[in-house]
Parts: sequence; C-alpha cells; structure tokens
Amino acid sequence: METAVVTGGAGFLGSHLCDKLLSEGFKVICLDNLITGNLENISHLSGNENFLFLKQDITNYIFIRGRVDYILHFASPASPVDYLQFPIQTLKVGSLGTHKVLGLAKEKKARLLLASSSEVYGDPEINPQKENYFGNVNPVSPRGVYDEAKRFAEALTMAYHSYHNVDTRIARIFNTFGPRMRLNDGRAIPNFILQALRNEPITIYGDGSQTRSFCYVTDMIEGLFKLLISFETDPVNIGNPDEITVKGIANEILKLTGSKSKLVFGELPANDPKVRRPDISKAKDKLGWEPKVKREAGIKRTLECFQKIILENLNVSNLPRK
Repeated sequence: METAVVTGGAGFLGSHLCDKLLSEGFKVICLDNLITGNLENISHLSGNENFLFLKQDITNYIFIRGRVDYILHFASPASPVDYLQFPIQTLKVGSLGTHKVLGLAKEKKARLLLASSSEVYGDPEINPQKENYFGNVNPVSPRGVYDEAKRFAEALTMAYHSYHNVDTRIARIFNTFGPRMRLNDGRAIPNFILQALRNEPITIYGDGSQTRSFCYVTDMIEGLFKLLISFETDPVNIGNPDEITVKGIANEILKLTGSKSKLVFGELPANDPKVRRPDISKAKDKLGWEPKVKREAGIKRTLECFQKIILENLNVSNLPRK
C-alpha cells in the first residue's frame, strides 16, 4: 500500500481528503495541530488500521518513520475569521510549514500537492481568473497574511521542484463548501445558513454586488485527487465557474431555509475581492475534471448537515420549518 501524509487532515478539506485517499487504497497519516481542525471530522476513522492521526505543528521538524509516497499540504487557517485571529501562525505555516513538508518530500522522494488558493489573485482586475494572471495583492492589508503566505508557498514549491527535482503539484482552490465546515467558519455560505436557521439578520459586507463562485466539496476532492495523480506541475485552478453575487447567494439560502431573516449590509473589508471566478480550462484539458454538483443541491446537503448539528447542540425552538 502507498502511504499519503495529509497536513491539516482534521480540517474541512483535509478530512475529506483522508476519506478519499483511504477509499482509493492508501494508508493515510494525518497531521494537525488542531488550531482550526476538529477531531470530530476524523473520529469515524479512529478504528481504521490504515489511518493514523498525529497531533503536530508542522512548522517544527517533521519526522515520519518509513515510506511516504505522497504529501498533501493542507495545513493553514483558511477563513478570514481564522487568519485574522491567527496572522502569525498563518504566515508561519505557509512559509516554515511549507519548507518542512518540502524537505520531507525531498527526503522521502514523495510527490507533494500544495493547497494554494484563489487568494493568490487578490482583488483581481480580470474575470474569470486564469492561472497565468499574476494577481493584484496588497501585502500589508489584514488579509495579506493569507494571500502572501500562499504566494510564498507556491514560489517555494516551484523552487524545490526546479532546484531539487521534487515532484510537486499546485492546486489553486476556489471557494468550497459542504459538510464539516464549522458553523462559525466565517465564510459566506456557513454564515448565511446559520443566520437563516436562527432567523437572525443575514450580514452582507458591502452592497452584495461582489461575486463569488462556490464548489461543492465532493467535486473539489475529486479535482484535487485527479491533480495529485496527474503529470501537471504548473498551478491549476480547481473550482466551480458558476458565478453569483453575494446578495444572490444570501437570497438562495433564504428561499431554501424558509427563513424570516432580513438582509443587513455592513462595511466592505479592505481589499475584499470584487469578483472571484475560476477559469477551469486547464483542469478540463489536463485532468478531465469539471464540477458536477449544482449549487442548490450542494446547499441542501450542507443545510441538512448544519440542521443536524444545531439540533444536537443548540436551542432550536425558533428554527424555521418549510
């Protein structure tokens, strides 16, 4: 059996990747320091003899005994709530953490997949964003800690690829949603669902005309796996090009929940992207991949998951019923 190491493996995407790799016949070693990860995301794997969890901060030295064939580097705070709370840790895991996992890949002669982000494009001046667009990033803005961490991680990954011949892949991940997102994740879809279920005002920053595109988690994981086993070493966008305004997604969630919530508008954060939509031509051509799950179907599945969590943990007397 081949062995895959997943950093950030107790997080949203990381835990789904652990599931995927196990289903494909890999042994999986999950590393996570649990700053934003959650053991509940991987609790169902505790009895699997091919799965091992190690609590570890990967900005320190990483020692893995035995064979490692693949490393999937997904360790990082990923939502604005998280990287604004942990700015130094975000920069360290993108720089020192990436350096450590690349060193491990070099030592083990393993293939490394870097989880980069659409945030490398910053507040883009073109739409959709292609991989050859260099971006429009303010390095000293509050969100610069995440943007620049990912940009540096890409540069370091390519340096190890060209100088040390490390076998690398780079995924530029666009907005993804689905089960195992935290209720307090801070990103649009979980925020809107939670507020709608509680009949609280739905908070939109700016006038809601800014656009986003949302990829359901099963599609994302399939795209990432296809990239992992491909021969493509340049960055590849993985996301859903179906674009919608932030106000539009809020209204969709209101409709699906039957909520009585009203939309309220706040000040737009500095350097918040006005548009965000991937050009996935390369993913289609090189990987034979494109998303299949429609946004409404994905929201319904996510909504069911959130309702279950809320029913188990919160006073739900005011939940809307449809």
